Amino acid sequence: MAYQKPTGTQDLLPGTVEKWQYIEEKARDLCRRYNYSEIRTPIFESTDLFKRGVGETTDIVEREMYTFEDKGKRSMTLRPEGTAGVVRAFVENKLYGEPDINKLFYIGPMFRYERPQAGRYRQLHQFGIEVFGSEDPSIDAEVIGLGYSFYSELGIRDVSVEVNSVGNPESRLVYREKLLAFLNPLRDKLCKDCQVRIDKNPLRVLDCKVDQAYFVDVPSILDSLDEECTLHFQAVCDYLDAMEIPYQINPRMVRGLDYYTHTAFEYKAQGIGAIDTIGGGGRYNGLVSQIGGPDQSGIGLGLGLERTLLILESQQVEIPVIPPLDVYLIALGEAAEKEMVKLLFQLRGAGIRADKDYQGRKMKAQMKSADRLQARYAAILGDDELERGEISLKNLSNWEQETVKLMDLKDVLLLKL
Repeated sequence: MAYQKPTGTQDLLPGTVEKWQYIEEKARDLCRRYNYSEIRTPIFESTDLFKRGVGETTDIVEREMYTFEDKGKRSMTLRPEGTAGVVRAFVENKLYGEPDINKLFYIGPMFRYERPQAGRYRQLHQFGIEVFGSEDPSIDAEVIGLGYSFYSELGIRDVSVEVNSVGNPESRLVYREKLLAFLNPLRDKLCKDCQVRIDKNPLRVLDCKVDQAYFVDVPSILDSLDEECTLHFQAVCDYLDAMEIPYQINPRMVRGLDYYTHTAFEYKAQGIGAIDTIGGGGRYNGLVSQIGGPDQSGIGLGLGLERTLLILESQQVEIPVIPPLDVYLIALGEAAEKEMVKLLFQLRGAGIRADKDYQGRKMKAQMKSADRLQARYAAILGDDELERGEISLKNLSNWEQETVKLMDLKDVLLLKL
C-alpha cells in the first residue's frame, strides 16, 4: 500500500524548507529587536479552552476544529489558532505577576478542517505575537508596525493595512441594535449561515465572504463608539501616521474571532487568488479574565506563513539561499579514511560546513558529489600524503590546487572562507 500525506497538508522538502527557515529567522530577528520573548505551548488543548476563548459562534469552533476524545475520556482539540493557548499559559503560569508588560511571540502549526485551496491548508503555520498588561494605544500601533515590518523586510510589495475599532461591550450593544435593524429586512436574501448568525451573533454576519454585496450601506460601528473607544482608536491612527505606516479604515472589518475589542486590523496583499488577507489581529481586553486570570488587557496578531511564501513567490522575491558547502573531504585509502573522520569532526567543531563520502566511491564520483553540493573547496588526502602530514586543497571555482600541512587545514580554511 502506498501511503500519502493527509489532504490539506504538505511535505516541506530540502530546497523548500530553507525558505521557511529564512522567514522564521526574519520573524525571530524582528521580535528580538522589538523585545518579544518566545513562548511554546502544546499543540493540543482542552476543547473548552477554544470554545470559551475563540467563541462558539465562530466558523473555527462551529466547523473547523480537529477535536478528539483522549483515553481519559477528555475532549481535546488540536489548536486552531495561537492566542487562546498563549493566554492559558499566561494565566496558568501567573506571568501576570511580573511588574512589566509581557511581550511574547510564537511560531508553529495550527489545525483547521476547511477546504484546501491556494494558501489555505488543514495544517497551517503561523507567526504570532501577544502583549499583556497595557491599554496604551501606542502598543496597538507597535503590534501593527511589527507585522508590517515583517512583510516589508521580506521584500513583499504593496502590502496594505486595514484598521477598525470593534469597540467595547457597551458600544457593541448600541451597535447591535442598529445592525439588527439593518439586517432583519435582508434576512431572506442572506446565506443560511448569516441567517443563523443574525440571531446568535449579528456582528459575525459582517465577516461573511458570500454576502458582502448586501453590506455596502451597513451602519458603521465607528458611529456607535463611546468616547473612550473613539479616543483610543484615534490615538492608534495618530501613532500609525507618525510611524508612516499606510493604512485604511474599514468599518466593516470585524475579524473572525469573538474575543476582539477596540482595535482590529488586517494585512492585505494580492497574489494568492481570491484570498487577499495574509494576516491580522486585534485587541482582546476581556479574554484573560474570561479564561480565569485577572482583568488584564491584551493585543496580538497572527500571520500565515504559507500565504507569506505564496506572496513571495508570486512577486518573485528572491530568498537568500544557505551558503554552499565550505569543503568536501576526499579520502583515498584506508588510513586516509580514518584520518578524514577525525578531521571532519574537527572542522565542523570550528564552524566550517564540511562533508565527505559515505559510499566508498572512487575519486571521480566523489568530485562529482562535491560539485553537486556546491562545495567551495575539496580537500584530498591519500595514504602517501598522510605519511608526509600533508593534504591537497583544491579551489573548485578556479581549480587552483595547493598543498598544506594537515595540522594547518582548519586554520587555512578559516582564513579563506
